[in-house]
Amino acid sequence: MCGICGELRLDGAPADLSAVARMMEQLERRGPDHGGSWSDGALGFGHRRLSVIDLSIRSNQPMVDPDLGLALVFNGAIYNYPELRRELVSRGYRFFSEGDSETILKAWHAWGEGCVERLHGMFAFAIWDIGKRVLFLARDRFGIKPLYWTADGGRLRFASSPQALLEGGGVDTAIDPVALHHLFTLHAVVPAPRTLLSGVRKLAPAHWMRIDSDGRREERAYWRLMATRPERPLTDGEWLEAIHQALREAVRRRNQVADVPVGVLLSGGLDSSLLVALLAEAGVSDLRTFSVGFEDTPEEAGSEFGSIPAKPPQRRSVNAYASWKDRRLPSQYGAAVATQPWTRSRQAR
Repeated sequence: MCGICGELRLDGAPADLSAVARMMEQLERRGPDHGGSWSDGALGFGHRRLSVIDLSIRSNQPMVDPDLGLALVFNGAIYNYPELRRELVSRGYRFFSEGDSETILKAWHAWGEGCVERLHGMFAFAIWDIGKRVLFLARDRFGIKPLYWTADGGRLRFASSPQALLEGGGVDTAIDPVALHHLFTLHAVVPAPRTLLSGVRKLAPAHWMRIDSDGRREERAYWRLMATRPERPLTDGEWLEAIHQALREAVRRRNQVADVPVGVLLSGGLDSSLLVALLAEAGVSDLRTFSVGFEDTPEEAGSEFGSIPAKPPQRRSVNAYASWKDRRLPSQYGAAVATQPWTRSRQAR
């Protein structure tokens, strides 16, 4: 988990780097390993890094490729980046790092907006084309990684959280009544592009947005779920095997690209328990699991998941606890509750 932010001025003024710094400070929890900023006149980028792939300083961000005239801030993981990298090398591209971030830069140069269709993973990123003076924002197919933005007549800002945008200042904080209606009628879900704040929008999943230096914006969907039946009906056994194979492949891809130990946050549901079983099936050794409980709520103690049998590979479990004082509105305080498990998981890393 990293944090990205930036500002594009549309009025001829240089980017407000103090605002970028304030947004970066709000994003520090998302990226404790490195912080960096970069500017190019009207454009300012900020990044907080949590190192997962290519732990060297070569993959620090903002990442700038002077030969291609491109700059990048990126949050997420591209699981098929080794295959994309080999394809790009065969086209003549040369790499200075070993991670997935640089692959996005080269992919944008090679395929333009179509690069997002080739990315398999979870991502939110921004690319600045130095020559064309164009800002490109993109978000993964299911919106796993967040990407919020705000704009007025003179500037556009983006960030990984609404809190960061608020730290930047100048945001209309009036309640969006339609978003409020969605919040209380759709199980606390507010569909994109709305948020609870009138002045904050979010890029929809599977969409990209292109902003020219004169303020023109273009937004487009690059993927839609094709829910179709197979040509030949499958039996229950065939469906089970197909699902099992798809899950195995998904776990394999995610486990292979990480340059740090892989762990699982246990929720007590089927999903996280299944992941533990699939990682064990894949032969992962020294698997680490984490759970969160509340000291004042016995039925949510968090330690109830520790009784899962530690079958090969050996499993190490870490429990984190929060009191009622840590239960704050996520829209206002962000990662207040998440701070403790983040600390525990980082110590275990």
